[in-house]
Amino acid sequence: MSLEIGAKRTFACATEWPGWCRSGRDEDGALAALLASAPRYARIVKSTKLRFAEPESVADLRVTERLRGNATTDFGAPGAPTRAESAPVSDTELARLRTLLEAGWNAFDRGVKSASGRQLRKGPRGGGRSVDAIVEHVRGAEAGYLSGLGWPFKSNEPGRATGALKRTRAAVLDGLAASVRGEIAATGPRGGKRWTGRFFVRRLAWHTLDHLWEIEDRLE
Repeated sequence: MSLEIGAKRTFACATEWPGWCRSGRDEDGALAALLASAPRYARIVKSTKLRFAEPESVADLRVTERLRGNATTDFGAPGAPTRAESAPVSDTELARLRTLLEAGWNAFDRGVKSASGRQLRKGPRGGGRSVDAIVEHVRGAEAGYLSGLGWPFKSNEPGRATGALKRTRAAVLDGLAASVRGEIAATGPRGGKRWTGRFFVRRLAWHTLDHLWEIEDRLE
């Protein structure tokens, strides 16, 4: 379990369970939010053969690393890789990461389908994306995350939205495999440090589930 501590927001993330990551104003708030989301996360993992043990209290959440957050943290997204995420990824672990990614995608798709034709509640100022806009936002973010990984991908090819989503997800899996197998340089042509495969999966899985749960919470 890691805590990414920014000036305005803190993220609590389970490094071994990509997607299980919530935020709060401080450490206590982030850990409480993570605990509250455990049943939701457990329902997603249940579709796989992996075993996820729900914690009973915040005391069951063992923090192994505290990270200094950055502007991304305060903006509202986990943005600091952990030390553990620099570790090599075996073929077995790669398969596990793929399983969790695909479980999150499948849950997201089910959530989108269940919300089809239904209204989402607006925010206090009347804001909030529609379901279709959320889907496109998530797809666009995944295409952007591929840039952080260093995997080339053209996200603006013509085609139906469902086809674009499938192409993006296929590129995510290809890029992840290439990254963990050392086929992508750790730094870009201008010297910038690229994302590790583990951080890439954690960030992407968090974003998918964050918007799935947004859809569920905003359904009229």
